[in-house]
Formats: sequence, structure tokens, C-alpha cells
Amino acid sequence: MPIDRLRDFVTGLTRVVAAHTDDEARILQLARPLLTDLVRHDDWLPPAFAEPDPARYRQFLLHADPLERLSVVSFVWGPGQGTPIHDHTVWGLVGILRGAEGNQAYKREADGRLVRDGAETLLREGEVVTLSPTEGDIHAVRNAREDGPSVSIHVYGGNIGAIRRSTFRPEDGSAKPFISGYSSNVVPNLWDRSNNPA
Repeated sequence: MPIDRLRDFVTGLTRVVAAHTDDEARILQLARPLLTDLVRHDDWLPPAFAEPDPARYRQFLLHADPLERLSVVSFVWGPGQGTPIHDHTVWGLVGILRGAEGNQAYKREADGRLVRDGAETLLREGEVVTLSPTEGDIHAVRNAREDGPSVSIHVYGGNIGAIRRSTFRPEDGSAKPFISGYSSNVVPNLWDRSNNPA
């Protein structure tokens, strides 16, 4: 399977982040069309990074910047799978490669409780949304398909598998720290062009 699209995306994204390191809004503005173009095509993700697990969703690392300024992951959701309410603490983008996802945002009330912030948003193939801690990045995500897996591509402003984040109880807003890690110990080889010299 040709991986050129992912390599080109990582290269373009790295250039954007390097040029606008301290300007989150500009990074999101420039990175969003790059991710939109990537998820419009479903011919580049190696099958090993799109395999669902029967018990829980999976997060596969596709690329991490050596300075940990960004990471790219594939999220794979089996039917009925979803996340708890959680945050990110860094900027992010989510693009739907296959299937559909439900995205429910939350906001904190004056007493600390978390309540739904509007209706759940349904994201379909090819659609991209942004996340920012400056605008509120607490949400829950689920596979919106009952009959099969969904796959989304996430980009974060850090090595998301190593960042200390939190899940939340909506009743009182209390936080439980976690570090997500990744679902595999390998990443796609973006840099070997021996089979496809371009």
C-alpha cells in the first residue's frame, strides 16, 4: 500500500508547526486543509493501523515529531465503542477516514459539574474538526456506526500518548489523571522509498 500521502502530510504538517510554533490559531488554520486532503483519500493507511479490538477503541501512533511538537494517530472504533469524557491539554484536529463519529462537547458549570455543551455533532467521512484548550477541549467521542468500525485520524500539538490528561465525572467534574499510551509498538515506515522512489 503506497504511504506517500501520509509522508506528504507529515512533512507539510511539520513545516506548519515549525513556522508557527507559538501561534495555535495559525497552526490549526493551516493544518486543517492538510488533514482534510488526507482523509478524503482512503488508500494510504496500512491495514495493521485500522484493526478494531472487540473490547475497546484503539489508538495507533502513525508519527511523532522527534521534538514532540506534534503526533499523528489513527483511532479505530468497533461498534458501540467510545471514550469517557476527557480533555487533551494541547491543540488538535480530528478527520474521519472511514465511518462516522459522534462528538459530544462538555462545559463546566459554576459548581464544577460538567454538562453537555450543545447537541452531539456527527462527523462523517472526509470531515475535519479542530480542538483547542483555549476554547474548551473537554468532550466524549463514540463510533456512530452500529454495524461496523470507524477510523479517524487525529493530529495533536504534542506526543499525545505521553501527555498527562484527565477523564472526568460529569456529576461533580472531578478529574482522574491518565496517560493514554498507544495500542502498538510499531509505526509505519514513512521514509523507505525503495519500493516507490519519488
